Amino acid sequence: MTQQRSAYPLDYTQGPTPDDRSQAASEAAKDRFKDAAARTQKYAEKISEQLGEYGEKAQDAVRNFQPFVRNSMKERPIATLAVASLIGFALGALWKK
Repeated sequence: MTQQRSAYPLDYTQGPTPDDRSQAASEAAKDRFKDAAARTQKYAEKISEQLGEYGEKAQDAVRNFQPFVRNSMKERPIATLAVASLIGFALGALWKK
């Protein structure tokens, strides 16, 4: 009978010997991961900048809207509370989705 040969050593406790293809695949995977991490960081920075801008715009809107609400509370308090409750209900319904 003939003995079969394989790429594995006869001592199976050592495992298969590393070859160039597996090392190249490992390096390629590392490079892809690094590229993905860099792209993700760029996107996170863009999103952070945009959120900061939106936050500033929201603060400006609130500052501009505040005198209107104060005046409305003095002149028509019940109507103002009704509108505020409707806005709160609508935001709650949207938030739930």
